[in-house]
Amino acid sequence: MPLFRPLSVLAVASLGTAALVHAAPASNPAVARAIAAPERTPAERARDRYRHPAETLAFFGVTPASKVVEFSPGGGWYTAILARVPAGKGSYTALVPPKGAKGARKMLADKGLKGTVATIDPATGTTDVPAGSQDVVLTFRNIHNLTMGGGDTAAKVFKAWFAMLRPGGTLGIVEHRLPEAADTAKEKDSGYLKASTVRRLAEQAGFKLAGSSDVNANAKDTHDHPKGVWTLPPTYSLGDQDREKYAAIGESDRMTLRFVKPR
Repeated sequence: MPLFRPLSVLAVASLGTAALVHAAPASNPAVARAIAAPERTPAERARDRYRHPAETLAFFGVTPASKVVEFSPGGGWYTAILARVPAGKGSYTALVPPKGAKGARKMLADKGLKGTVATIDPATGTTDVPAGSQDVVLTFRNIHNLTMGGGDTAAKVFKAWFAMLRPGGTLGIVEHRLPEAADTAKEKDSGYLKASTVRRLAEQAGFKLAGSSDVNANAKDTHDHPKGVWTLPPTYSLGDQDREKYAAIGESDRMTLRFVKPR
């Protein structure tokens, strides 16, 4: 089965024909080496089968020459890969709210990684990343955090991402996917978002949809868990209750979307 499949009829209807991807790009050798780095922990490696880093980063076009920004890296699961890829003019930057800068620097140091920490104020979109300076902005499972509080926080952050990218640059998004037919009200507290919601935010900021992949899809996910997406691994918000059931489902069903800043 190919890693990059045509979307379902419903998804095509919501995303448009530009969302179809017919062939999987080859994984960059530098990305493969970063994934295989012995410094990555067993716990990090255990997530690879759900998060497909080689295929995902190939889809987003990440290479050693890329100037990459990762928004809100958290504990640094993707950072442990991304920060090992740059060479030459390439670079890695962790983008966090000002209060998270100290923690991001510590995370990089604890993992023995090189990279820069930059800040963004989600409430205003103000950032210290220079305009037009980056090739790729990536965000993994973060858009729901920007939208659940309501208001225009997500819109301002998307505009900041647009500004920091060079013309032709890429915005890569992996997010928990709510089926288009589901009640939109579930976006408020479940951790899942509709692909159409993410596309609207991106396009309002000026981005154009360049492609969509089902590489991080999970057909076992029913999207209706007692404590939302956090019911599933790795969070297991119900503790030991039905743990085997949720372990069998695995991590959430996820959209993988690539947007570009028009030249």
